[in-house]
Amino acid sequence: MSEAPPAVSGSQTDALRERFATVAMRSAPPPQLVLESGNGATVRDVDGREYFDFLAGIAVNSLGHAHPVIVEAMSAQASRLVHVSNYFSTPQYIAFAERLVRLSGFGETGRVYAANSGAEAIEAAVKLARLTGRPRILAFEGGFHGRTMGALAVTGKPALQSPFAPMMPGVEHLQTSREALEAALARDGGGQVAAVILEPIKGEAGVVPLPEGFLLEARRLTREHGALLIVDEIQTGAGRTGTWFGFQHELGADDLPDAITVAKGIGGGVPVGALVTRGAASDLFTLGHHGSTFGGNPLATGVADAVLAEIERADLLSAAVERGEQLRSGILALGSPLVTEVRGRGLLIGIGLAEPIAARVVADALHRGLIINAATESSIRLAPPLIIDAHDVDRFLTLFAASLEASQP
Repeated sequence: MSEAPPAVSGSQTDALRERFATVAMRSAPPPQLVLESGNGATVRDVDGREYFDFLAGIAVNSLGHAHPVIVEAMSAQASRLVHVSNYFSTPQYIAFAERLVRLSGFGETGRVYAANSGAEAIEAAVKLARLTGRPRILAFEGGFHGRTMGALAVTGKPALQSPFAPMMPGVEHLQTSREALEAALARDGGGQVAAVILEPIKGEAGVVPLPEGFLLEARRLTREHGALLIVDEIQTGAGRTGTWFGFQHELGADDLPDAITVAKGIGGGVPVGALVTRGAASDLFTLGHHGSTFGGNPLATGVADAVLAEIERADLLSAAVERGEQLRSGILALGSPLVTEVRGRGLLIGIGLAEPIAARVVADALHRGLIINAATESSIRLAPPLIIDAHDVDRFLTLFAASLEASQP
């Protein structure tokens, strides 16, 4: 097997890495790069090197870097009002919430709780489930919902949980099968499960979609047993998969989830998240049940509303479908023996590898000026900005093919 490329180096990069090591909490890994600026799908490090960004901050920078819509919205709002606390509201929050309700299709019973991150949105969802009075929450093996204690409890990754055990009680992790879900819902005579929490695509597991038909079956079973269906759209929302939210590929207006959690791409890089509910789930929180000092602040929600408006105006959902198909077919057409499959939807793509060398491929790509991610030892994750064009895809394929070739065992 070839040697892994040496770490990216440079006078300012090395100096800043040393400073980082002295001040950053040790839970943070050494930075692969120290980035200074960006434009579109390109970023630059402190030593002036350019990189083609096909990760977009892990599906966050939906409009790429320094998009004029974000710059204008942030500048305009910062000059007017940045924060007011949750004793008050602003036109920006109300418009943002209205847009989320409309795009989700949740209708007149739709309600929004605004948070600052995906993990906070999941925490709100867990508290919502507790308010049903039922003791059990069902989640799935390999799922990832965040690292705060409630979010970690529903995350199906024992290695992440074990240093912080015991976890919040009442959470069970299932195999992703209809049989496992049906049996768990029926256990204890039925009626004991508060909620089922799932991702349409398990991003941190290597971009692994749910089995075909599973989401619709989960909706049927949760409805039958009176449990909430909560869909984690943190990585799959904001048009990333070619629909506004991942559940919309399978669930129609008569089968909507009871709640979704959103973050990442909805803010285009600004920290913002939300829990969106419908129907009876919208009545579970009452005054004083939950809150956030910064949640719903006008700067974050004003920018997020502008980002979602631009995705809608520019029809980036269609672009995600078109560019995603171009990427999938192009990767398979490379004919590399290392590539075993291409998974995902739209511009959330997982590339299965025949060998556990994902980190090696990612390191080689970085030295060629391409940013991608090793989601697992044998999976590459792509989540480029939604604004990429056909030329960008061709450029990616050239760089990626070279990295695959260089990483052959």
